[in-house]
Amino acid sequence: MVDGGTNQSPSREAVAPRVPLPDKPVRVEGRDGAPSRPRAGARIALAHDWLCGYRGGEAVLERLARLSIERFAPSPADHPPVYTMFDDREKMTQAPTLAGLARITPPLSRLPGAVEFRRWLVPLYPRFVEALSSALARDHARRPIDLLVSTSSCAVKGIRTPRGVPHVCYCHAPARYFWSQREAYEAGGGLRAAGLRKFGEKFRAWDRATSAHVTTFIANSAFIAAQVKQFFDRDAQVVHPPVRTSFFTPDAATPRESFWLVVSALEPYKRVDLAIKAANATGQRLVIAGSGSEWSRLRAMAGASVRFVGRVDDEALRRLYRRAAVLIHPQIEDFGIAAVEAQACGLPVVAFRAGGALETVIDSKSGVFFDEPSVAKLVDAIARAPRSGQGLANAASECRQNAERFSAERFDAAMEAVMLKALSDRSNS
Repeated sequence: MVDGGTNQSPSREAVAPRVPLPDKPVRVEGRDGAPSRPRAGARIALAHDWLCGYRGGEAVLERLARLSIERFAPSPADHPPVYTMFDDREKMTQAPTLAGLARITPPLSRLPGAVEFRRWLVPLYPRFVEALSSALARDHARRPIDLLVSTSSCAVKGIRTPRGVPHVCYCHAPARYFWSQREAYEAGGGLRAAGLRKFGEKFRAWDRATSAHVTTFIANSAFIAAQVKQFFDRDAQVVHPPVRTSFFTPDAATPRESFWLVVSALEPYKRVDLAIKAANATGQRLVIAGSGSEWSRLRAMAGASVRFVGRVDDEALRRLYRRAAVLIHPQIEDFGIAAVEAQACGLPVVAFRAGGALETVIDSKSGVFFDEPSVAKLVDAIARAPRSGQGLANAASECRQNAERFSAERFDAAMEAVMLKALSDRSNS
């Protein structure tokens, strides 16, 4: 059972309220009007579905860990523990802050092979989350915890906090294979589809019920806020994920080339196949950066003009963003960090008009949209993207300006406000 994509985009009217994004850290006022800060040594706990690789969700968790330490708990004794269903420490070297924190896992997930076969253990996820709830209660009894912050795209948002401890959930998406992508996964056939059909209704009932354990939902986009409302009947504020706009920058000395670029995990819902078919049909050079379960199938269908470079480090990725003609973004994403990284480097994005792209790409300015997932529509959209001269220069400027709305610093400020309010509400209750 693997993470899937998302399906329909919310209407333009279905926009969730956004947390203000000031340029500097904010303070929440207490009842007397004075700035309210958490007491020295406030204990914050973190929770995450699993730590088995470094992708967008782990980047958000790493940022929240740094924020928790630097703004709330600078003393090593107060550094936040991380509660997670599965932990593969060898694959978390890109997260130095997380690497230094205590990590708590359920006993069953420590059995040999549990990490590797975690997607086949979905029926046990409620038991794993209950075990984490018990561990959190024991930790709280030893030394009180003031706030739990979870980041979730599956089940860990269901953790039950001790009485009086607020729970802020940063929701990347409700579990896709049981909610937004249910039909696609169940139609896939095989043991996975059979398991999802057998266990689906039970998991959805549990997932819906445990959403009540969350005090405040934060969604990574208006698209996901609409899903939180649809599936859990809960309101969610929007704080977009942090993008390293200080690292991903344009370089006037690097000339643009003619190749198309895809930066993506190679999974079915990412629709990398559509970009490959477009390159095959036109003979256009296409570079694909990323890896995943679709690696072999996609390579088998790729023509001579398509090049796979696998997962690349940050420096190599930035060079690709600076050199490419366009970034192709053919999938429906919850948010889509790669699209913002590309724009931060001045690279226009050709995106399917749905999902998080509606919030991250400005049509005819920082990119262009296509409305149908077909080769013809994709090729037509690419042809409309600026390729040279003043048009490309204007687009690069628009891209950079747009990307700066999603900086890591603005994420920090917004999430600090959320956490301060949760702590203030607790102390005033």
